[in-house]
Amino acid sequence: MLEGDDARRAVEEERHDRASRRDLERRPDFQEISPEVGALDEGAFDEFMAEHPDAAMTLLADLTGAVDERLRVLARRLAGRVFLDVARSGVARARGVGRPRSVPADRGSGDLDLDRSLDGLVVAAAGRRAPAADELHVIELDRPATALCLVVDRSGSMGGERLATAAVAAAAVAWRAPADHSVMAFSNRTIVLQRQGEGRPPAAVTDDLLRLRGHGPTDLEAALRAAAAQLARSGAKRRITVLLSDTRANTGPDPVAAARRLDELVVLAPAGDDEDARAFAAAAGARIATVTGPAAVPTALGALLS
Repeated sequence: MLEGDDARRAVEEERHDRASRRDLERRPDFQEISPEVGALDEGAFDEFMAEHPDAAMTLLADLTGAVDERLRVLARRLAGRVFLDVARSGVARARGVGRPRSVPADRGSGDLDLDRSLDGLVVAAAGRRAPAADELHVIELDRPATALCLVVDRSGSMGGERLATAAVAAAAVAWRAPADHSVMAFSNRTIVLQRQGEGRPPAAVTDDLLRLRGHGPTDLEAALRAAAAQLARSGAKRRITVLLSDTRANTGPDPVAAARRLDELVVLAPAGDDEDARAFAAAAGARIATVTGPAAVPTALGALLS
C-alpha cells in the first residue's frame, strides 16, 4: 500500500497515451466543445451535459488526458466542478464532524464546561475542597455518524467512462462524509489518494483519479485489507467500505475472507457485467448495486448507504 509522498509520486509517475486532437474529433460534440486548439467552451459543454450526461462526462475524462496541454488544463479545472456537482445532486450530507455536547466529567473527557460546572465549583470552593468529577461537566464531541472508504479498481482497461465513474464516486464519498473518508485505487498494488480524514480538496482527489489509467492484475484482497487499515483510524459509529469494481481478482489470496472482516461492504458494479460481483457480494455478505455510467453513481450509492 502506497500512502503520502509515495502515493503522490506514484500518481505523478503515471505514464499513459495522450488523446490526440484527431482522435478526439471522432467524438460527438467535440468540435462544439473545443472549436480550436487550446479552447474549451464551457457553455457548449453544459448544453451537452444537460442532454447526455454520461457521454459528456466520459468525454471530459478523456479531455483531461489530451495531447493539447492547454485543453488538458482547462478540462481538469472543469472536471473539478462538474463531478462534484453531479455527486451532490440529491445527496444528503452525512454528519462527518462531531457535534459538541456537555456530559458529566466522570462519564466523558474534554474541555471543562464552565457554565454547567459553575455550581459544583462554587460548592467545592465553599467547602474548601477539590470538586468531585460528578460535580463537573466537560464538553466532548459526538463521534461522526459515518466513515467511508472508496476502493476503486483501476486494473485492466481504464477509459473515459470508467474514469468518470470513479471521479463521481470519489466526489460523492467526499460530499457524504467530508471529514471522515478515504479514497484509494488498486490493481496489483494499492495507492491511497486520500488518507482517512486527511482533508484534501475533493477536486484534488478526483484530479489524481483522472490521471490514472488501467494497470496490472487485480489484487482485491490486498485492497480490502488496505481499506480496513484506513477505516481503523476513524472513530465513527459506522464504517463502510465502498468498492467500485467487477470484483474479478486474478492475483493474491481469495478476497472473501478480507471482505467478511470489514464492518460493512457495499459494491458498485458495472451494469451488464455484474455476475461475478453479485457472486462475490453474496459470499462476502455485502450489498450491491449496478451503475450504467457516472450519472448513476449518486443514486446507487445513496440506496446502498440508506
